[in-house]
Amino acid sequence: MKKLKYIWTLYLVLLSIGFIACNEDDKYFDKDVQNSPITISKIYLEDAESTVPDREVTFARLGQIIRIEGSGLYGVKTVYINGYDTYFNRTYVSDKSMLVQLNSKIPVTDAEESVRNTIRLVKDGAETVYEFTIRAASPTISNIDNTLPQVGEKVIVYGNNLQETNKITLPGGIEVTDITSDEDGEWYSFIMPADVTESGSITSEGANGIAITPACFNNNDCYVINFDEKGVLGSWSATYSSTDLVDDPLNSGRGKVAMLIPQSRLDEGGVKAGERTLVWFTAGNDEPTDDWTRMTSFIPENTQASQIALQFDAYIPEAWGGTGQMEITLQNNLSNYGYGSVETTFTTSIDYPTAMVWVPWLVDGENVPYTTGDRWVTITIPLTKFGKYSDEGGSHTFAEVISDRNAGSYRNFGFLFCNSDLKYSEELTFEASNFNQKLYVDNFRIVPNANVTVSDYPDEESAE
Repeated sequence: MKKLKYIWTLYLVLLSIGFIACNEDDKYFDKDVQNSPITISKIYLEDAESTVPDREVTFARLGQIIRIEGSGLYGVKTVYINGYDTYFNRTYVSDKSMLVQLNSKIPVTDAEESVRNTIRLVKDGAETVYEFTIRAASPTISNIDNTLPQVGEKVIVYGNNLQETNKITLPGGIEVTDITSDEDGEWYSFIMPADVTESGSITSEGANGIAITPACFNNNDCYVINFDEKGVLGSWSATYSSTDLVDDPLNSGRGKVAMLIPQSRLDEGGVKAGERTLVWFTAGNDEPTDDWTRMTSFIPENTQASQIALQFDAYIPEAWGGTGQMEITLQNNLSNYGYGSVETTFTTSIDYPTAMVWVPWLVDGENVPYTTGDRWVTITIPLTKFGKYSDEGGSHTFAEVISDRNAGSYRNFGFLFCNSDLKYSEELTFEASNFNQKLYVDNFRIVPNANVTVSDYPDEESAE
C-alpha cells in the first residue's frame, strides 16, 4: 500500500511539474533563468519496488533513476554524468528537483579521471559540478576456480562487473590487498595466504561495490573422500584400491591423489573406444562416513539441492578433447555408462538415477579441448546435475539426497572413466577413440553453493 501511495504521489508531483513546464515553456530559456546559480544539495534514488522508494544515496548505478535536489535547477540545458551528455526530460524539472535516468552508455571505470564520479549541470550562464559516485551494475560471482587452495596457490574468482577489485576478505576476516583485477571486470585473482583456518565466503570490494561468493571457500567440512585421512576407499574386484593412488604430481601438499585412469591401465595402452575403467568407490554401507547424515551439521537437511554442489580438484596437464567422459555416481547402482545413460538422466524407470557425466571438453555441442595447465583447479557440480535431482524433476532437499543414498542397495560414492561414443543430439555424435592421457582428481566434497545477492542496502540482501 505504501508503494502504491508513493507512486501515485510521485505521479501527481510530476504531472504538476509538467503543467508548469508546458505553461512556462518560454520562461525555461529566459535570460534570468539561464543566469540563475545552480546548487545540488542531495541525490535520491527513485525505486518504487524498494522498501524506501525515495532514498538519499551517495552512489547510483547505470540504468537507475535519480532525483537531483537543490536550487536553480529549472533552466538546466545539459546534464553531464562522468562527462557523458545524458538525456533528461524537461517535463520532470522544477527549480528544486529534477529526474535523470543514468544511461547505460555512461562510462564508469573508463571515464576520464577529471570527470569520473561527477554530475555537471549546465545553463547558458551558470553551471555546477557535484561529486557523486557512479557505478555499473552490481558485481556478481559465477565461479571460484580453486576453492580448497594450498598456501601460495593462485585463486581466480570469475564473474561480472568486478573492475578495480581492491580488497578481499577471506573467511575469518583475513584481508588480501595484493590483487590482480581484470580491466573488463570478468575476474580477479589473489594468492592464498597462510593462516586461513575457517571456511565460508570470499567478500570482494571494487569500483562497482561488494560481491560475495557462495560459502564454499576453504570448505572441507562435508568431505566425501580425499585419499588421505578423510573418507574410506572401497576395494573389491570391480574397483581400484589404495595401491593405485599416486603422490600429487605437483607436490602442492595434496598428498595422495587418484588417477582417473590408473597408471597400470595406461601402461596397457589406455582405454580403447567403447571401453571403461574400473570404478573408484568409497567403502559403502558399513562405513560410517558414507552416511551423509553427518553433513547436516554443516548443511541443513532442508537445503535445496540447487543450493548444494559436489566439488573436487582436478589436474589435467595436457589438452583433453574429443573423447572420454568422467562419470560420477552417488550410489553403486550403475547398469550402463556414459553421456545420456539412464542413471544420468531424470527418469522414473529406475528408483535412483543419481549419476552425472563430466565432459569438460564439450561446450555447447563443440569440442573445446580442456586443460588446467600447470595447476590444480576446482570443479563445481551442482547436485541438480545428477539425474533424479535435476530441475526437470522439481525441487529436492538435501534430506532426500541423503535418504536416497541410505535407502539404496549400496551407498558407495564412485567415479570412473568411460570412453563410449557421445551422442549429443540426433544430428551430432562424437565418436570415441583410444585415450591414454593422465587425469588427476582429489578432494571430493559436498559444499554449500547458494549464490549471494548483495543489495546496496543491507535490509534487502538475500541468498538464492
